[in-house]
Amino acid sequence: MTADPGFDLFLGIDWSGAKGARTKGIQVAAAGPGEALPRLIANPYRPHGIWSRPDVLAYLIAKMDEGRRVLAGFDFAFCYAFEDEGAYFPGLPDAPRSPEAVWALVEQVGQDDPEFYGAALYKRADLPYRDYFLAPGWRGEKYRYRQRLAEQAAASVTTPHPVFKCIGAANVGTGSLAGMRLLHRLRGLNRDIRVWPFDPEPGGELTMIEIFPRLYYKLAGGDPRAWGNRDNLTAVCGHFGASAGEVPEIRTEDEADALIAAAALRLLQADPALWRQARRAGASKEGWIFGAA
Repeated sequence: MTADPGFDLFLGIDWSGAKGARTKGIQVAAAGPGEALPRLIANPYRPHGIWSRPDVLAYLIAKMDEGRRVLAGFDFAFCYAFEDEGAYFPGLPDAPRSPEAVWALVEQVGQDDPEFYGAALYKRADLPYRDYFLAPGWRGEKYRYRQRLAEQAAASVTTPHPVFKCIGAANVGTGSLAGMRLLHRLRGLNRDIRVWPFDPEPGGELTMIEIFPRLYYKLAGGDPRAWGNRDNLTAVCGHFGASAGEVPEIRTEDEADALIAAAALRLLQADPALWRQARRAGASKEGWIFGAA
């Protein structure tokens, strides 16, 4: 990092790949500069307050329009493993070879599905990509347990699931597909938006980074299984410098993850060494989990 990006809004966003317009798995927590505890944000565009993926995009745009300098962390993988095989989809001719090309592919294949739903890439039997995925009722012939280098780095603390795995409660695959559609839309805006580490220097109106809330629990010595315990959450937030105020009543693990992520981002973003992870092998092709050093 060559200069202070001057962020004044830190968003921890617990994402979801679920089908549908109202997605209770999406939670947003916001923190400003200082030591105040992050706060959970209900969807301001809907009376029920439940987020949809397009509404998250609208919220990011609204914050930029207000002149805020936003650091937004999302818990989905920004791309697939590449370095292990020298390809995202090994053996497939004309397959995408850059993150932006992967996002464009996911958007093109899933464009008929509303709400940024991204599962068409592994559901469509007329396309060869499903052979690379593990999905409900389907194990592709070319599916293997492939880890990105960032996931291997994080494993010294806690191990993320591989992105081609789209089955099970802890899978990240379907949420990542929906997230890639979001990244594609953001790339199409005429704004100063950085997607780290593919854009290695943070700053502009909005910087998007990949997060792993379980990693932040572990770095703080907390217990991610005790997400509903206020003492646990208070201690984790305090580790990341959030000491003013009281942790709100937490109803779901997704709320706790968003809260912890916002607190962690506000502190960790001040460490230039973490931004320099953009130079690591694989980061420009696979992405990197912020804080997985």
